[in-house]
Amino acid sequence: MEREVQAYRQAVRVLPQRLRREALTLTAAEQGEAEELRLRVGRPLTVVLAGEERVLGVGAVQPGELDQLVELASRASLHAVLEQVRQGYLTVEGGHRVGLCGSAALREGKLHSFRQISSASIRVARQVRGVADSVLGKLCREGQLESTLILAPPGAGKTTLLRDIIRKVSQGEDCAAKRVSLADERGEVAALWGGVPQLDVGSRTDVMEGCSKAQGLMLLLRAMNPQVLAADEITAPEDIEAFVMAAGCGAVLLATAHGAGREDLTRRGLYRTVLEEGLFRKLVLIRRRGRERYYVIEELS
Repeated sequence: MEREVQAYRQAVRVLPQRLRREALTLTAAEQGEAEELRLRVGRPLTVVLAGEERVLGVGAVQPGELDQLVELASRASLHAVLEQVRQGYLTVEGGHRVGLCGSAALREGKLHSFRQISSASIRVARQVRGVADSVLGKLCREGQLESTLILAPPGAGKTTLLRDIIRKVSQGEDCAAKRVSLADERGEVAALWGGVPQLDVGSRTDVMEGCSKAQGLMLLLRAMNPQVLAADEITAPEDIEAFVMAAGCGAVLLATAHGAGREDLTRRGLYRTVLEEGLFRKLVLIRRRGRERYYVIEELS
């Protein structure tokens, strides 16, 4: 629990002083379980605990406080993190993620910056080692990992499970050790900071972030000779195309996708392609019961 509390306290350092004091009014147990903090102009600070959002502060968040948040998160060097801001987020030390929302300033039809920020979220990054202990052995055949898709709704823990599977495969825990290449488009899995993963993805893992998953997957495939190729959240046809090429090169695939159940793979056109191409042999479904999560593993082929 102490490690979880320290992660929370590290995350709230990017808050302006008044909001930081409010965030630290949570009990130690609550700090250890807090998933996100939410800031909205004109509304009190809120916290997400066990998937439920509750009011934490008493005074309304002011526009200037959101500006201070960005200044603290970027260490007063916004130009250095502008590419991340254009994606709508900032990754800060420890791997914590600051999501941004507001009035967009566009350039050539793409987000260039924000004219004004109206909302922000701070997602607390926590390393949950061992979450894959009961899962990984069932994803292997004769000690070798098989291509696996993790499917669950948002907030169910897909990224957490993916990270721990990558760590264990990279370290050779419960299966043969493999070189893993991770296309971490938004920095949520490894959270590079100064070139060093803030979250443990294993000693044999190479990380590419800051570009699209499809670009990252192809770069890693060409440059790093991966035995396992991983990415978080399949969202576009080009992601599928990159995985198809990787499968043709003999790489084992690891990925996550949004969905409530197996039926989503047949109902949605993008995911139907996953089935038709036979990209994955195992499917992991995450179920949540209050604070508890459990895993259902199915054969896809």
